[in-house]
Amino acid sequence: MRLSALSHALNLPFPPGPDPEVTGVTHNAAWVLPGSVFVAIRGARFDAHSFLDDAAARGAVAVLGEGLPGETASSLPYLKVPSARAALADVAAILAGHPSQDLKVVGVTGTDGKTTTSWMTVHLLRAAGLSSGLLSTVGYQLPDGELHHFPAHFTTPEAPQVQQNLREQLGAGAQAVVLEASSHALALDRVRAVEWDVAIWTQLSSEHLDFHGTLEQYFADKRKLIERAPFAVLNADDPWTAQLVHLGPHVLYGEAQEADWRASDIREEPDGLRFTLSSPLGHAEAHLPMIGRFNVHNALAAMAAAARLGASLPQLLSGLSSFRGVPGRMELIPGGQGRRVVVDFAHTPPSLEKALSTLRATTPGRLFVVIGSAGGQRDPSKRAPLGEAAARLADHAIFTEEDSRDTPITDILTEMERGAAQTGRSNFESLPDRRDAIRRAVSLALSGDTVLLAGKGPEDTLERLHETVAWNETQEAADALAAHPL
Repeated sequence: MRLSALSHALNLPFPPGPDPEVTGVTHNAAWVLPGSVFVAIRGARFDAHSFLDDAAARGAVAVLGEGLPGETASSLPYLKVPSARAALADVAAILAGHPSQDLKVVGVTGTDGKTTTSWMTVHLLRAAGLSSGLLSTVGYQLPDGELHHFPAHFTTPEAPQVQQNLREQLGAGAQAVVLEASSHALALDRVRAVEWDVAIWTQLSSEHLDFHGTLEQYFADKRKLIERAPFAVLNADDPWTAQLVHLGPHVLYGEAQEADWRASDIREEPDGLRFTLSSPLGHAEAHLPMIGRFNVHNALAAMAAAARLGASLPQLLSGLSSFRGVPGRMELIPGGQGRRVVVDFAHTPPSLEKALSTLRATTPGRLFVVIGSAGGQRDPSKRAPLGEAAARLADHAIFTEEDSRDTPITDILTEMERGAAQTGRSNFESLPDRRDAIRRAVSLALSGDTVLLAGKGPEDTLERLHETVAWNETQEAADALAAHPL
């Protein structure tokens, strides 16, 4: 595409001068390739206009920005736009050929439940015969189901990566894509140029206020997804839904009487969750082989979205009963010989409390937990509360490493022990090496006991003081079970 054609597509005047071929777009000068348009974004900490010369040296053919600051000059054609972030998304979609127009796209947003609901939705769509892909915090899947990890730890990657992935999904034969849309992605226009078919709202609670400022702004950023989608699947049990129902066509899900997709008689059994489903497609008994009563809500949302795209009730029930969960999210490790070993991403005091309380309800024996806390500036204030929650809710807690980074592990463990001591209990110990901690917990567990390995979930690296090592918590758990048979 020529720069003149791109300018026309953006309704911008074409600057005088050459009309180069545009082959890509990026907001990072280090990622510029010959033929790229460089989008200069003014951030809270720096202004990308400082890198115009770097972008030009790497082969950029034009700059998009909200205006050249003061003394700054550009050797490249400069197109002024009202919003640089919006322009980044729009250009990315244009260059990718607007792939979402040729896909059925389901967006999932909310504070909790996004990842599980996203994975469950794509599983149900596949069970209904719809070739489907996924973009989530864990990574992305093409229709073949193989999981690929993003190079950066974003719930939703930047707009060019989103559009490139959607184009890749189309090329791989996808008919539908489920996209996990974080509040950051919505606020920063990363998914602005995605054309949605269905939006799922899980629920809202206080999180990321360091970024959004207030709970009201956090809600406003998340509701953008509901505003942009022609159809929404809303949580009848979430108080914030009252401010969403007027935005357009929708169905409600939950346990409330007014829910269109309603669960009742929910039972937590050894083989997972069972409940009675009432829906627009009919009534049935449903089985979900997962731990945690809260996952019933995720299942209802996923079923409602898949039904909107054509799934039948038998397909939904069959798909639900074969869903095995998200890697690292309440993931049950096989081979326990009567013990349950569960890998979960819980790494904050509320999520740890939720995970332990959930497991306690279905554990006839003792409950063990292995938990660490991140180093550096990753919210050191949560270390003592994590220790307190672990000691209070588990029968035995083992504190260990979890991405200690530039903080000595002994400092982190001391803070966690301080929190645990506040319970007045002595049911805790510390082992700096995570592998040792996992094997210690598994070796102590007997039939009927549960071991929760918390904090790492699906992450594939472990960051230590002077090194980063490859890590697979699921494999470590399986190895520990093999090393300590009953």
